[in-house]
Amino acid sequence: MSGCKKPRAVANPLESTITTPSERILKECHTLYVDSENGLVKMAESLGVRLLPPRKKIIVMIMGNHSAGKSSFINWYVEEHIQKTGVAIETQGFTFITSGRKRESLTGNATLHLYPHFRPLLEFKGVTDYLGAEISTSKQKKFSLVTFVDTPGLVDGDMVYPFDVNNAITSFGEQADLIFVFFDPMGQALCKRTLNIVEQLSEKCGDKLRFYLSKADEVGRETDRQRVMMQIVQELCRRPGLNKCGFEMPTIYIPNPQKPSRCINQIDEVCETIEKSINQAVQKTLDQLEKDCNVVISTINQTLEQDRMNVSCNRSNRFNSFLCGVLGIFLPSLFILSFLISTFAPEELDTLVGEGLAKTLYISTGVVVYLWDWIPEDWQIMFVITFGALCYFMLFLAKYFARQGSKTLTKREKKKLAECSDYIQDVVKSKKRKLYEEYLRQCAAEYDF
Repeated sequence: MSGCKKPRAVANPLESTITTPSERILKECHTLYVDSENGLVKMAESLGVRLLPPRKKIIVMIMGNHSAGKSSFINWYVEEHIQKTGVAIETQGFTFITSGRKRESLTGNATLHLYPHFRPLLEFKGVTDYLGAEISTSKQKKFSLVTFVDTPGLVDGDMVYPFDVNNAITSFGEQADLIFVFFDPMGQALCKRTLNIVEQLSEKCGDKLRFYLSKADEVGRETDRQRVMMQIVQELCRRPGLNKCGFEMPTIYIPNPQKPSRCINQIDEVCETIEKSINQAVQKTLDQLEKDCNVVISTINQTLEQDRMNVSCNRSNRFNSFLCGVLGIFLPSLFILSFLISTFAPEELDTLVGEGLAKTLYISTGVVVYLWDWIPEDWQIMFVITFGALCYFMLFLAKYFARQGSKTLTKREKKKLAECSDYIQDVVKSKKRKLYEEYLRQCAAEYDF
């Protein structure tokens, strides 16, 4: 007996934390893309098609003026003090807050490796220096399926940002699934910079925007709260890009048992909005999986069809090259041979090659000699030059057609493409249908299946 102890099993292995159907479906869809042997990304890359694997979590971007409660809301949702909070401008850059195996902080380059969908941000000079990620082990609420993006606190006046903050936030918003806009009733609720960015986002992704009156418990009386909300709504409605449709502005604040408030707190509706977006993300991921499968299959079919056309074209080019080459060599050879044979007497030629072959040579070359005698003597030199040019042209065409061959697939490559197509049809699409059924069984009645 050795003194080594048997390794103790982990109490909560990673797989056991994936309990919800939505989380499992998103994870399995992601695996279908990134599998090292039969992943869709690898197949598409071999065909010259670029596919991005779906995100396993939704992106919720939170923006607003400084001290609007963005970081406080994230800390409340995660139930962990991750982001600094305070009256000052605590967040000067972009911070991703996501769940993971252990508590860790990432810098800009590592963050972009973790979120390749946001690589277009490299176009904005200086953003990567103010980009980071905070990884937490929290599993509270739906945090395992959410990545929050905490944005810089926005202010008016002479505040100078180290990058183009307006366009950077707009770019983040285009990649996000939800955009929460927090209006602080005690601070700069009508910050022009915030309203300008919201107007830009409304033009490109207005369906993602959600407006909230944060820190509503600090306003005081209900009349004061309504007056602040009216001021914000009126300012928003003055913007041409924001008065297209009605919108809601729930009042939210961080619950504090030691500081009760009569103000209606609709912060639970924020959680419901996030959960609804997660469900929509599952549907979008499954639909995108179907589309990407069709794109890869269509590309494979086009590749095989193009290969068939290349094979046919190569066959035609080889025939044309052979024909032109034969004519370019045979015609001058026949022309020279006819004059050589004409120098022999019939008896001498019969003795050299035999009577049968001699007769054939006389008949074939006799035509050339007859045509040569038919040409006027003054034109014979011109005929030789023209005939030589024609033969040279035939040899040139033979060489030209020989170079026109297109690259074709080998039998092994065609077999591999056919196997990829069959795998997508039989395995990936079948898996997608089962995942869709699993998702729908959460809400639909059993007899609907």
